Amino acid sequence: MRASLTPLFVVALLVAGCGTSQQRSSATESSTVETSAEASAKTAPSPPQDPEDQGGMTFVYEDATSPEAISGRKLMQRDGLLEFLAADANEGLKLPYEIPIVGMQCDQANAFWSPSRRTMFICYEDLDLARQIFVKDGDADPDKAALNTEVATFYHELGHMAIDIYHLPATGREEDVADQLAAFILLQPDDDGKLDPDKVQTVVDFSREFDGYAAMNPGPIPEEYFADVHSLDQTRKYDLLCWAYGADPVGNAEIVTDGRLPQRRADRCKQEFDRMSSAWYTLLEPHLK
Repeated sequence: MRASLTPLFVVALLVAGCGTSQQRSSATESSTVETSAEASAKTAPSPPQDPEDQGGMTFVYEDATSPEAISGRKLMQRDGLLEFLAADANEGLKLPYEIPIVGMQCDQANAFWSPSRRTMFICYEDLDLARQIFVKDGDADPDKAALNTEVATFYHELGHMAIDIYHLPATGREEDVADQLAAFILLQPDDDGKLDPDKVQTVVDFSREFDGYAAMNPGPIPEEYFADVHSLDQTRKYDLLCWAYGADPVGNAEIVTDGRLPQRRADRCKQEFDRMSSAWYTLLEPHLK
């Protein structure tokens, strides 16, 4: 099983839960003399539960019949992907009601949040197609790369979910905003102040998947693609690479030096990532446990 992907949530909990040493000392001293208050507290009613924190994410793997869906389901279940993602969200987010993550056969590569059904759907074919892309690209471990993209996809859909259930403002194309949340969560530093290389690789693999999608449709870009709710695959690729670089320009310098990200874009990526992170933390902070 992969390491926890909740740096944002863990940091928020630590900030909220840690007082100064003086505060902890005072609390200990008070407890030694307020025995009658303690006795009364034992019979006092429990404080009301936060109404926003009365739900949680659940998961279910539905059946699969097509070769692509069977392949994706097998890989997803083998890695325990949905249970891992559900537990990850439950650890950090206040959820107002039960929200299922459903792995299912969709007969197309896709993943989506349904506001009307209050459910996130992850299509088995999405994972299978990602694996095919990385196999074609000659990846040393296409299974791992494909699972990385599905983790990033989950956080993308979590962006749509958060905008919906928390009524968050989104001043821009929502698909781009959802990509931002995926990158924001994965590119937060650990307790030592450094990025987790595995999480950086998850963002990079997500960008590589969009490169693979673009390669599947060579030639001139049809005019209607420019009107789509999603940015072009190549644009999403460069956005993700920019944010990965901007989160740590020194540690991730090879993203620029090896030619994957043009220097002209890279020059502004740190500022771009910092502003994006500040905005997302401001929006999510009231909804973190």
